[in-house]
Amino acid sequence: MKGLLGRKVGMTQVFTEDGVLIPVTVVEVQPNVVLQKKTMENDGYVAIQLGIEDVKESRATKPAIGHAKKVNTAPKHYIREFRSEEMMSYELGAEIKADIFSAGEMVDVIGTSKGHGFTGAVKRHNQTIGPKTHGSGHHRGMGSAATTGLGTNKIDPGFTMPGHYGVDRTTNKNLEVIKVDTEKNYMLIKGNVPGPKKGLVMIQSAKCSKGDVEAKVLVDYSKTNEEE
Repeated sequence: MKGLLGRKVGMTQVFTEDGVLIPVTVVEVQPNVVLQKKTMENDGYVAIQLGIEDVKESRATKPAIGHAKKVNTAPKHYIREFRSEEMMSYELGAEIKADIFSAGEMVDVIGTSKGHGFTGAVKRHNQTIGPKTHGSGHHRGMGSAATTGLGTNKIDPGFTMPGHYGVDRTTNKNLEVIKVDTEKNYMLIKGNVPGPKKGLVMIQSAKCSKGDVEAKVLVDYSKTNEEE
């Protein structure tokens, strides 16, 4: 399994040479630095630790500075682990770019979903709306909180009620990589990925994929501009 850290930029659309429109999410992938490799002997599991986006030493903690200096790099703002034996061949301090993935590969994208604040049970749990007639007085309420007549005077755990909605770890599975550009440090991934714009995302090889697909041939607008 391969993995990378990136930032969601936003959504756009591209066209294939056959005229097919593909909605894509643009993900900025700055070079990921290998900060640590964890092994069965020392840590009980195999994983590689990656970090992106430098932090000034004046704004970092001493443990973070010391951890980064072991591999001769600056402290990182985001640090995540990927349990991958395939990536253990990378040396400490090495930079991993977006080209470890290629067009046509299937990936899982992990991120933190958008926050919606305090919401009602209709939006949060898709509960049924009450009668819309005049005077019902119950249009978007959460419904009865009865405890099945047991007389315990308490609400059972797991009862769906209004509350904070969003800001959950979310995984969008089996998304196709449409394009990888290492010169401009970005990837195009078909469909939507979790989180707001500028949100951190983890891109890794799809765990339940049925296999990679043939890479799409996109329209190259730069050639058109040169001809003009």
